[in-house]
Amino acid sequence: MQVEQFLELSAQRSPDKTALVCQERRLTYREIEEQSNQLAHALIENGVERGDRVAIYLDNSVEAVLSIFAVLKAGAVFLVVNPTTKPDKLAYILNNCRAVALITDSRKYAGVEKYSAQLPFLNHFFVTGLHATPPNDRRLKVLSLENLFNGARFSKLPLPKKCIDIDLAALIYTSGSTGKPKGVMLTHLNIVSAATSITTYLENTADDVILNVLPLSFDYGLYQVLMAFKVGATIVLERSFTYPYAVIEKLVRERVTGFPLVPTISAILLQLNLQDFDFSSLRYITNTAAALPTHHILQLRNLFPHVKLYSMYGLTECKRVSYLPPDQIDVRPSSVGRGMPNEEVYIVDDHGRRVGPNVIGELVVRGSNVMKGYWEAPDATNKVLRPGPLPGENVLYTGDLFKMDEEGFLYFIARKDDIIKTRGEKVSPKEVEEVLYGLEGIAEAAVVGIPDEILGQAIKAVITLRDGAQLTERDVQRHCSANLEDFMVPKFIEFRDSLPKTSSGKISKRELAVPVGAGE
Repeated sequence: MQVEQFLELSAQRSPDKTALVCQERRLTYREIEEQSNQLAHALIENGVERGDRVAIYLDNSVEAVLSIFAVLKAGAVFLVVNPTTKPDKLAYILNNCRAVALITDSRKYAGVEKYSAQLPFLNHFFVTGLHATPPNDRRLKVLSLENLFNGARFSKLPLPKKCIDIDLAALIYTSGSTGKPKGVMLTHLNIVSAATSITTYLENTADDVILNVLPLSFDYGLYQVLMAFKVGATIVLERSFTYPYAVIEKLVRERVTGFPLVPTISAILLQLNLQDFDFSSLRYITNTAAALPTHHILQLRNLFPHVKLYSMYGLTECKRVSYLPPDQIDVRPSSVGRGMPNEEVYIVDDHGRRVGPNVIGELVVRGSNVMKGYWEAPDATNKVLRPGPLPGENVLYTGDLFKMDEEGFLYFIARKDDIIKTRGEKVSPKEVEEVLYGLEGIAEAAVVGIPDEILGQAIKAVITLRDGAQLTERDVQRHCSANLEDFMVPKFIEFRDSLPKTSSGKISKRELAVPVGAGE
């Protein structure tokens, strides 16, 4: 099966059903199918061939969704670039994968066009919002998406299938917190396998209405669209959670049943006054990207007592790893669950040997959801894709430290690189963060290690407070001393109005790990 069939089969089953709600626009499955076919024909007529890379540089929008499926229908590989990406990083990504076409809007096009000479592989722009199509030079051709969709030149009929399930469908570039971003190669089989497993345990059906505020460049946001189209559901697409009350009002108005969160959204949500909103339609909430603090889980349970809450863990290289069944959320709230359907997970020591229950080691993933590798980066690929237990197979070494209890439930400890070594002891930042979230008044907290001549690394906690809360460094350290071993108590406490975030909404610990007094 190919990923574009998610749309095609739903359009056959329910052509007149609302598939996508975005701002004031509402499109049916038939409309999305026909317009994505038009764009696919245009891509092919303008030289896009099977396996070519086509970049989508747009905000969450109707055009972004149409573009994803159009690229797939053309037999090409799509990559969604975060709309906030700066020119130098964008140029690196486009040149790294040798993208032949860029789909964007008029405002972004004006910025990219200025340095098009630095993009030797790019030969076509497809632009939405152009008031007039610019003159085309010999190398770069510019086409208006509006003209394309409104005209009769390009067929609304589907194209013959070019790809099979082991062909590449997408590249997702990692955030590149260390060095240049890497392109995660995902085949049609990878995406179909992951989407099938996730929609199975979430019990998604065509009756679902899923609200997505996460960028489509983030795999968690992208899959909300893919999974909705797979089951014939409706996706309500928002650009962000910047105006939370407006988003909540839309959630109620559209009778949303599924709401994917990341911890930063959870922190905002829990500070809102929501008592006058009707959430009776909401069936489930999911969380991934980073583990929800236990304190947040308990608050969400109180706020939405009728809603199923799924704590999950995943990474771009395999999309999703595990989920905690909602009936276990009160039993083991700090767990991220077991491996999802059609997947095997286990934990190994530094020598690659499996360990027993409650022993900390690196998590390994087996399954058809595991990426093909990093784009043209064999050394980086070989570090994480290593021989598995069966001859001829590779498995994914996640780089994350976990332990597993006797019943097979997973508990995240830390990224290998995040473990803090202080006073000769190893400290998990998550363990300290959990304690911090137990102090009334803390909205968000992040714990990092910073260089220290005596301790090796000193523990630094960076905190934002809820509106109206008043806490001092002494309050925080007193609370930590009462709940942590002495070597785990933060040496430095810093209060900030907000914490730096990555494009996927995670707290950027790299930006926080600056020694005190070093020009923060």
